[in-house]
Amino acid sequence: MNNDDGKDVGAILKADIIILGVSRISKTPLSIFLAHKGKKVVNYPVIPELTPPVQLREVRGKIIGLTINAEHLVKIRSERLKAMGLPDDAKYASLERVEEELNYAQSVFQSLGCPVIDVTDKAIEEIAALIMKYI
Repeated sequence: MNNDDGKDVGAILKADIIILGVSRISKTPLSIFLAHKGKKVVNYPVIPELTPPVQLREVRGKIIGLTINAEHLVKIRSERLKAMGLPDDAKYASLERVEEELNYAQSVFQSLGCPVIDVTDKAIEEIAALIMKYI
């Protein structure tokens, strides 16, 4: 978990797999699953307010971008807010914000030239199998 959500940017260079994506897209459970399969995994959040680390430009072929249907992500984020006892109408769970984040993430993925996997309605095991085809 030291490499969860970009906690150790230096680990990017040592990783077998770098997973990029917006919040609540299953980066952490996917990273744990792949780590149990013996892979060194770093996951990093992609949000407009955070510039991606320059180290990502040095690790071509190890990066996977994750995307999801915007409406599906709104539901996931709204449920997360409810579970935390917060109002589910926060900007974090608004369709406008989610679309902004997903569009930004897509531009980051494109600039890095990495494959992108749509995780909508996919199980962690299914996503992991797709990742292993790319790595």
